[in-house]
Amino acid sequence: MGEMIEFPSNGGTAHGYLAAADGGGPGVVVIQEWWGLVPHIKDVCDRFAAAGFTALAPDLYEGESTTEPDEAGKVMMALNTERAARDLTGAVSALEARDDVQGRGIGVVGFCMGGGLALYLATLRPDAVKAAVPYYGVIPWESVQPDYSALEAVVIGHYADGDAFLPVEQVQALETQLKDLGKTAQLHVYEGTDHGFFNDTRPDVYRAAPAQQAWDRTIACFNEQLR
Repeated sequence: MGEMIEFPSNGGTAHGYLAAADGGGPGVVVIQEWWGLVPHIKDVCDRFAAAGFTALAPDLYEGESTTEPDEAGKVMMALNTERAARDLTGAVSALEARDDVQGRGIGVVGFCMGGGLALYLATLRPDAVKAAVPYYGVIPWESVQPDYSALEAVVIGHYADGDAFLPVEQVQALETQLKDLGKTAQLHVYEGTDHGFFNDTRPDVYRAAPAQQAWDRTIACFNEQLR
């Protein structure tokens, strides 16, 4: 089990959930869904720790969370994206500064809005982020437009074929865009799934087999790129 910690964020202080692997391992930034830093995201960090990584999930909503979609949408759209970017880059630096974080770079994984922010963070810290894994990632803010030309990370994405937020055509267009820029990217689309299919606290959308396959691919990517 992990714990809540404080870490520096551009002259200030941010909070997040940290789960550290026994004996150390590569660092991974885990970015929340629009619900906030909820138990599911903390559990994902714990799963990374069990797999030999040290995972840090910044609390982008500063203690706020919700289970209501309408409220989640409002909180997401009200997010101060400049502060969120500082907290995300601060999380990368916090992992880099830990003695128990080892390897060739930092990984980033995110879900829903966090998936979009995972790609954004990879463009903000290309010096450190060597692998980015968005799960059905959306970027709803006009102010957040990743400069994919700056991307250095390998991108492995997981998307749903029934996602109303991000249709398959847009996923394919993103993969083409990244490859046309000379980036290494593979965006998987899982049949019979909807937005949120990895979230095992939501039985309405959770799909066990695709979720496991996506997780296995994520761990394989981070093992290959970070160790």
